[in-house]
Amino acid sequence: MVEYRIDRHSGVATYVQIVQQTKQALRLGMLRPGDKLPTAREVVKATAINPNTVLKAYRELERDGLVEARRGLGTFVRRGLSTAPADSPLRTELDAWAARARAAGLDRDDVAALFTAVLDEHFAGDLAGQDQHSQGDPS
Repeated sequence: MVEYRIDRHSGVATYVQIVQQTKQALRLGMLRPGDKLPTAREVVKATAINPNTVLKAYRELERDGLVEARRGLGTFVRRGLSTAPADSPLRTELDAWAARARAAGLDRDDVAALFTAVLDEHFAGDLAGQDQHSQGDPS
């Protein structure tokens, strides 16, 4: 089951953080079709956020076709986004790279900026299509 971590200082809306973390878990194969998401009550207890915030995130995930609410049972994953499993050799390499970056004295923001710059270089052609595709998509 996914455990949400809310960063109140990130400037990112809480419900968006829940959506992003759920999508990340789907991409990494940590959540699979049929898996149950934590109930709003469980998320509220773990994160001290408003239950309506959790429900808003779950509704957005449902609109995206990723989850479905089953009355009286909970919210379940409908489909995954997994293309890079959590045990991928690439993840192992990235983990080692992040450890080297930290040992070199870079902080989280430095590493994120560096990684984003490299991503932008390698996926520059994809960004134009992605921006056009996601204009109606608030995620």
